[in-house]
Amino acid sequence: MMNRNAKIERKTTETDIALNLSLDGKGQYHIDTGIGFFDHMLSHLAKHGKMDLTLRAKGDLHVDAHHTVEDVAICLGQALCDALGDKKGIVRFGDSVVPMEDAKAQVTVDLSGRPYLVYRAKYHTQKIGDFDVECVEEFLRAFSTAGKFNLHVDVPYGTNSHHIAEAIFKALGQSLAAAVKVVGGDIPSTKGIL
Repeated sequence: MMNRNAKIERKTTETDIALNLSLDGKGQYHIDTGIGFFDHMLSHLAKHGKMDLTLRAKGDLHVDAHHTVEDVAICLGQALCDALGDKKGIVRFGDSVVPMEDAKAQVTVDLSGRPYLVYRAKYHTQKIGDFDVECVEEFLRAFSTAGKFNLHVDVPYGTNSHHIAEAIFKALGQSLAAAVKVVGGDIPSTKGIL
């Protein structure tokens, strides 16, 4: 099997990001975005996605977390694409249902080469600590767009905003772990390309 790694660096007037991703890792991570709750969510993504992730991001947090969250998602999506290469032999689809105390999240992915986000989650607070809950959707949209994959997120119930977000990120990690798994030698599409 090829070494499915990617390195991304992105520097704008709003953010400065360096990211290393290995799809065939052990779920090890070193993450520092300057946003505590976001780091916590990304650690779940790496751990449950069985991917190794090293990420350093500096952003204009004096404005808010939005630019940093979005640009990290763009970098992570680009890294996913680079690490997957031609996607030969991957499962392509992944699905996971994760309970987190009062909340349950179902996440389904299709590494189709076509970005699309369906996001159904309702929060009972606007913030989790200092983190705006709307940034969860922004992360998912930017990640699926830059990563060129279908992402469907459904949270049918939950009362604690932290639990809702955590269930989403854990389920996303598990779904990606299933989808990137190599099980054959062909492109998993009748089109012959993804």
